[in-house]
Amino acid sequence: MSSAILVCCAEVVAGSAAWLGRGLSCVCAQRRESDARPSFDLTPGQEERLQRLQSRLDVSYDCSIPEHQEALRALWNAAFPEVELRGLISEQWKDMGWQGKDPSTDFRGGGFISLENLLFFAKNFPKTFQDLLQKQEGDRSVWEYPFAVAGVNITFMLIQMLDLEAVKPRTLVGATFLKFLAESESAFDLLYCITFKLMDHQWLSMRASYMDFNAVMKSTRRQLEQELLLEDITSLEQLPSYGLLSQ
Repeated sequence: MSSAILVCCAEVVAGSAAWLGRGLSCVCAQRRESDARPSFDLTPGQEERLQRLQSRLDVSYDCSIPEHQEALRALWNAAFPEVELRGLISEQWKDMGWQGKDPSTDFRGGGFISLENLLFFAKNFPKTFQDLLQKQEGDRSVWEYPFAVAGVNITFMLIQMLDLEAVKPRTLVGATFLKFLAESESAFDLLYCITFKLMDHQWLSMRASYMDFNAVMKSTRRQLEQELLLEDITSLEQLPSYGLLSQ
């Protein structure tokens, strides 16, 4: 896809903050009646892991912090290992699907954890990461979703869907996720990878274009909620959509 097309896509399917500001009503920010449920009690292990995850949610991306700068460089190197990055502010970032030449402005909706999610994806499922970045699979629309901005929106959607900012989960889906989190510190990052690939799978199944992104996200959320609540699922690796991922 050309840079011009990518920028156009990014203007429509913007990062969470800009997207909501444009009135496209991201599904991840919509509260539904099913969200108003009593809170669930947590085991000490679940409470500890939830608190650590919540501490990650509170970290904003800060371009003045060396560790954040290095994480951003690491993401570029994972995405384009044979291309030298000319700077943390560069027109090159548009090739990854950021809205402009400074990707830090797109982290407002997801915070530093959205960058961590993308890095985890790139390191643990490099083939799937590259397939989605390069749009290598399926019969695709001319007007594709911008990869990186979509990733930030997925982080934001998962935080909302799992009710992670609450002291205790108020949905059965959120309570179920904490069982997985208690077993694995990286459960949120792994679920992110599953969700990103599931979203792309839904995108192709729906023959979607960029104006359909909200509908694709709604469909993805519904499918993910259904899978998380399946009986006899004891790990995220047992979710049907996990099988879509490739190392």
